[in-house]
Amino acid sequence: MSAQQPALPSSMSITLQILSIVFYTFIAFLCIGLPIAVLPGYVHDQLGFSPAIAGLTIGSQYLATLLSRPSAGRLADSLGTKRAIIYGLIGIALSGVLTLASTLLINLPVVSLVVLIAGRLLLGIAQGLIGVGTNSWGIGQLGAEHTARMISWNGIASYGAIAMGAPLGVVLVDGLGFAALGVALTALALLALVIIRNKASLAVTGGERLPFWSAFGRVAPFGTGLALASIGYGTLTTFITLYYIERGWAGAAWCLTAFGVCFVLARLLFANSINRLGGFPVAIACMTIETLGLCLLWLAPSTPVALAGAALAGFGLSLVYPALGVEAIKQVPTSSRGAGLSAYSVFFDLALAIAGPVMGFVALHLGYPWIFLCAALLSVAGLVLTLSLSRRAANQ
Repeated sequence: MSAQQPALPSSMSITLQILSIVFYTFIAFLCIGLPIAVLPGYVHDQLGFSPAIAGLTIGSQYLATLLSRPSAGRLADSLGTKRAIIYGLIGIALSGVLTLASTLLINLPVVSLVVLIAGRLLLGIAQGLIGVGTNSWGIGQLGAEHTARMISWNGIASYGAIAMGAPLGVVLVDGLGFAALGVALTALALLALVIIRNKASLAVTGGERLPFWSAFGRVAPFGTGLALASIGYGTLTTFITLYYIERGWAGAAWCLTAFGVCFVLARLLFANSINRLGGFPVAIACMTIETLGLCLLWLAPSTPVALAGAALAGFGLSLVYPALGVEAIKQVPTSSRGAGLSAYSVFFDLALAIAGPVMGFVALHLGYPWIFLCAALLSVAGLVLTLSLSRRAANQ
């Protein structure tokens, strides 16, 4: 008589384990979302700088995440995922302190801007550490077969937090002033540090460790598709407030909420489609929907149409990251998962880093509606690349 096999963990048990890990992603992106709708206006109206500088201030965070990815992946692989998350939370707390300090220097606009950007840089580094730390922790704890599920839930936590954070940030600033954002960031990070203190860490995986740039080369084709699709998100989050102001509309934060809510709903409803249909078909369908949403934002004659465009863009972008991510992570060994995830995420960071200055230049010369047409055309380029990768995989 054979020994009884241990029961496999239930779907609910797996989900609860995932939620206990992505909680830290939620905290990190809540801190990213709080200032996202009010920061461009603060830099432009309170400090007196141009829309391009406002875009650069937002983009500096994503640039810091981009540049810190190699170190984040190496740290998660060698020192452990919990350590990476702890370092990230400390970075958020310090970012809050610098954000508060910036408001105290408002009478010195250049100094205030420099301090504010320093805080954004710390927030960007923290985003990289926590993003790769939580994804690598979840995949390592649950197994590679749950890669799409882990990445999907991490994205739900990310964009759900931004959807909540954007309007909360507006309410917070309207009621207590911009300085309250710095206090909120520091308090949230300290709370998460207290909670993670007693959480058991995941053992460091032994084996071959690819240099970051080797992992980068393996995932680059998939990451390029992700980057081309993600510029639309960077464009929306950076310039939707100024776009609304130019059109004479109110309620820009609700566009971010519509984007985030539809993003989360799509992942909740269709995350399993990646395992059933494959990464490429899901990515292709989602890029098509996102492109339609960006075109609506370009042509929007009123706020309801703009909200519909943001909602479609969020719904479309929702599964691009995990769909292409499943295909990308297959290219690296398990012991270098952190490096592979970091290298893949670089392309998302790159999209957000260049969206601010590039689309700021477009807005300055053509007007804000045209930035969404540019983003739509880039999404089409990502769609064409993904179709090519899908055909190549089928031929192999």
